[in-house]
Amino acid sequence: MSRIEFFHAPHTRSSGVLALMEELGADYDLKLMSIKAGDQSREDFLAINPMGKVPTIRQGDAVVTEQVAVYLFLADHFADAGLAPAIGDPDRGPYLRWMAFYGCSIEPAVIDKAMKREPAARATSPYANYDTVMAVVNQQLAKGPWLLGERFSAVDVLWGAALSWLTGFGLVEKTPAVVAYVERYQARPAVQRAAAKDAEWNAAQEAAAGNG
Repeated sequence: MSRIEFFHAPHTRSSGVLALMEELGADYDLKLMSIKAGDQSREDFLAINPMGKVPTIRQGDAVVTEQVAVYLFLADHFADAGLAPAIGDPDRGPYLRWMAFYGCSIEPAVIDKAMKREPAARATSPYANYDTVMAVVNQQLAKGPWLLGERFSAVDVLWGAALSWLTGFGLVEKTPAVVAYVERYQARPAVQRAAAKDAEWNAAQEAAAGNG
């Protein structure tokens, strides 16, 4: 079977996938990219992902884009790590729910709010409204410690990474439940290893850009 290629740019949404790779103990070929240098707009990358977005995963001829799909693919591919409830596991449904809720609800809700756009009427809005989304999220996080209760899974890497940057940029309120969850996520050794790698790669890219 072909090795997985991981197209990654430091300090972007793909940083969460880097943390997931660390949690999974995954073996992969890194394709490091620089957003500042415009690598995402190169013709060779657009031929792989026309959206020009990371994270992007490729295995042979199969390309996986979109954050949620990437997390699902990797957690299932490296199933021995135990970060994806298997089909038939009672946690599989809630796991898929929170994966989808991220892409279908919190991202559009937060972006609409940040852009000062009113959501569509509740009957047509995919996420109801921002306050409802965040109330649902906070209620679930308050149960703790993870989205599936005591069980840590790949969905927590997705949400932990996302809430880290959403609160960092002031796009989501730092409620006690959110802060505690982010702190638990950031304390994980795999997450810290990923952050250290990202910092090293980012520094190298900055130095190369300065020398150029």
